[in-house]
Amino acid sequence: MKKRVALVLGSGGARGYAHIGVIEEIERRGYDIACVAGCSMGAVVGGIYCAGKLDEYRNWIESLDYLDVLRLVDVSFRLGAIRGEKVFGQIRKIVGDINIEDLRIPYTAVATDLTNQQEIWFQEGCLHQAMRASAAIPSLFTPVMQGNRMLVDGGILNPLPIVPVVSSHCDLIIAVNLNSTNQRHYRLPVIQRPAAFRSRFDSLISSMGSKLPFRRKQAEKLLQLEKEALIAEAAEINPWIESAEPEAQQPSAAPERDGAPKSATGSFIIDNVGPASLLDLINQSFEVMQTSLAQYKIAGYPPDILINVPKRVCRFFEFYKAPELIALGREIARDTLDRYESERES
Repeated sequence: MKKRVALVLGSGGARGYAHIGVIEEIERRGYDIACVAGCSMGAVVGGIYCAGKLDEYRNWIESLDYLDVLRLVDVSFRLGAIRGEKVFGQIRKIVGDINIEDLRIPYTAVATDLTNQQEIWFQEGCLHQAMRASAAIPSLFTPVMQGNRMLVDGGILNPLPIVPVVSSHCDLIIAVNLNSTNQRHYRLPVIQRPAAFRSRFDSLISSMGSKLPFRRKQAEKLLQLEKEALIAEAAEINPWIESAEPEAQQPSAAPERDGAPKSATGSFIIDNVGPASLLDLINQSFEVMQTSLAQYKIAGYPPDILINVPKRVCRFFEFYKAPELIALGREIARDTLDRYESERES
């Protein structure tokens, strides 16, 4: 008989993509995910999973490169850098209009009510609105207004919402913490993908219907102009982006040294580097708070299995790293479940 799992998916910005790999590994081993509670990106991934649309969502996010992510940014001049209508509009297309009570799996999304200074659990009503409210990261996404309540990211009060599943009577509670400060041996895997503009370049060349050298040079020049315009626009509207170039194209600021951790691109990761902008400062402060709160939640309601994803593997807003983060989530879940099952057998 399959063991029934209550799955808790924590907050952590782009690292939330790791939840997808965790879910895949749990299902691969034959466990039955009987209920889900999530916060922020955990609420988004959990809600999409409960709606049975995780494959479609994964296909979409894995197709995004860093410039595609920039195109999803709809700038706001009120209470957040991004309105979020483009991103959540696409999610709504994938999931459809569905209420939480109609999902195939019981689901809870956790948000924070700033007006009344309290934690809010969404266990019924519009799934899309619940996910949007739970993922309204302060300073990044604009809040959700619901009546006289201003709703923002649940990670402010509860970045790892274990309590909603305690009474589920499942065999196991598995919690995924995206703000771990240990697990230093884990690195983002290197996944070879075409350069950001390679497919666009090839498509443009094909449409020109000629391989003449001068036409190829014209196409290359057009793409370079498009690239420069996008980067310039991104720099103006996104203060947290120093450059739209991926890390692999940036010179390493650190000297190579034996034993230093490396990123997926081969560049070295330097811990304790200061924020590059005001928004980066706010997000780093938010993450420090979440890390501390998550430890309190784990101590108060210890899950049967805790899957720790190190927060240093990527920055809060690096949403173009979906394939690497999904693979990392699967790897960490595999190792954690191997240890658990081995201990149970011995």
